[in-house]
Amino acid sequence: MERITWDQFFMAQSHLLALRSTCTRLAVGATIVRDRRIMAGGYNGSISGGDHCIDHGCYVVDNHCVRTIHAEMNALLQCAKYGVSVSGADLYVTHFPCLPCTKSIIQAGIKRLYYAEDYKNNEYAIELLKQSGVEIIQVPFDERKIDFLGDEKLALYVELMTKLREKGASSEELAPYETKVAELFGV
Repeated sequence: MERITWDQFFMAQSHLLALRSTCTRLAVGATIVRDRRIMAGGYNGSISGGDHCIDHGCYVVDNHCVRTIHAEMNALLQCAKYGVSVSGADLYVTHFPCLPCTKSIIQAGIKRLYYAEDYKNNEYAIELLKQSGVEIIQVPFDERKIDFLGDEKLALYVELMTKLREKGASSEELAPYETKVAELFGV
């Protein structure tokens, strides 16, 4: 298996955190890092002990769910709760931050913002980040890099395709499957 980079590692951590999200609209995860050490993590969900969107539905006001705290804020607040400064740290987030989170990221002293996916990227947020000297880096996230069973899955595919060919399946019949496997495994 190919070793992933530090950026891929921290982005994978953020995607793992997103799996804890209780928001039904978008699952987001964030990881705060300094000197290649994880300081805190967060995901979008309700306040501790509060009602969750997955249980009670989103509470939408002005097209925003007000029940949830965003992943970036949860990570920053975790540091604040325990008295950990994030000044000069890096933030890895699965989706580009909204404007209010961007403002908090800047005020907290985050120096580099790594994100995987564009998501309603606010032009003013981008302007503020640049104005504040926060470096913005997109780190595309490839789930295939952390598929621990990828080799076994590919071997099963090869075995099945061989058996189908032996049973007389034509190249035209198998072509859509070969295309899909190439997309899934990057082969």
